[in-house]
Amino acid sequence: MLTLYMINTCDTCRKARKALDEKALLYKTHDLRKDGLSAALLEHILNRVPLVDVMNKRSKTWRELSDDEKNYDANSARQLLLTYPTLLKRPLLERDDGTILIGYREGDYDKLG
Repeated sequence: MLTLYMINTCDTCRKARKALDEKALLYKTHDLRKDGLSAALLEHILNRVPLVDVMNKRSKTWRELSDDEKNYDANSARQLLLTYPTLLKRPLLERDDGTILIGYREGDYDKLG
């Protein structure tokens, strides 16, 4: 089953959900605000996609970080993501084979199912 890591209030996440619904694909959601981002889940994601690809530097949260926080290494980046789950690019769609698709643009899910 597909897993969509998202935030309910995110417009792009809503579009991704709509695309999955229109394709009648079975999926479960994991709301990063409501359900949280544990260290284990973060490592699960980072074992599949590079850290640099999942850090959302366009987010409001990123803009509010101090310059010291923005100058991160792998360990401090993990801590930032655990502290501020909204720094994780979203949506993330984990496929049955374990691969994770980052973000959503119209047509991204056309080959699923």
